[in-house]
Amino acid sequence: MGFESEPDENGQTRQGYTFEDVSVVMGTYDEEAAIGRVLDDVDRVTDGKASVICVDSSADRTPEIARERGARVIRQEPQGYGVAVHRALEAADRPVIVTTDCDDTYPMEALPRFLEAINEGYDVVSGDRLTRGAEAMPRFNRLGNRGFALLASLLVGERVHDTTTGMRAYRREVIETIEWTENTGLSAELLLRPLLRGYRVAEVPIEYRERAGETTLDPLSGGAAIAKSVLKVPLQERLSR
Repeated sequence: MGFESEPDENGQTRQGYTFEDVSVVMGTYDEEAAIGRVLDDVDRVTDGKASVICVDSSADRTPEIARERGARVIRQEPQGYGVAVHRALEAADRPVIVTTDCDDTYPMEALPRFLEAINEGYDVVSGDRLTRGAEAMPRFNRLGNRGFALLASLLVGERVHDTTTGMRAYRREVIETIEWTENTGLSAELLLRPLLRGYRVAEVPIEYRERAGETTLDPLSGGAAIAKSVLKVPLQERLSR
């Protein structure tokens, strides 16, 4: 699932979507230490053209900071990662949707490359943190994520490098066509269902930075939920054919 730019018959890079066609969406939960930096980076990289949607369940200043930077904030009670991201995906109104986390671990500088891959015909562009080492990630999490990727590769019959990354770009029709069912394991589902349905998926290596603020996800219970999704989703897709 590599990505390579392809010129047209005249040797020119094909034109397509711009950042005016992009919605950047995320679920936010008590991320006041990082959200401002993330949104500033989105604004800088996209020259203020991408829209931003935050589905927020915070008790701190996260929603106020997001609104100050022009994001659309949708408030809801805490119901988990997947519920928040799913609602943000549904709220996006542009043809290209980018998911990211709000903890400043993902490089918004990768957005132009993601958009380029969409314009080359890929349906899903997935940020691969692990190929470059992801040294900023806690060792337990890194080993777990490598294990999820290996398991997913065996189940889908294709090499998958990072099933749990939170940074991806999607054509809107992919999001609208598939019924999404997972919560904590949504990040894995958002990659595996498109793969198993024959959509064009590219994994693009990205840097992974140390998070700002404290994590709210328990690695053991979260890991168990993700493993369940990695096992369940391919089985459901195979049985539905």
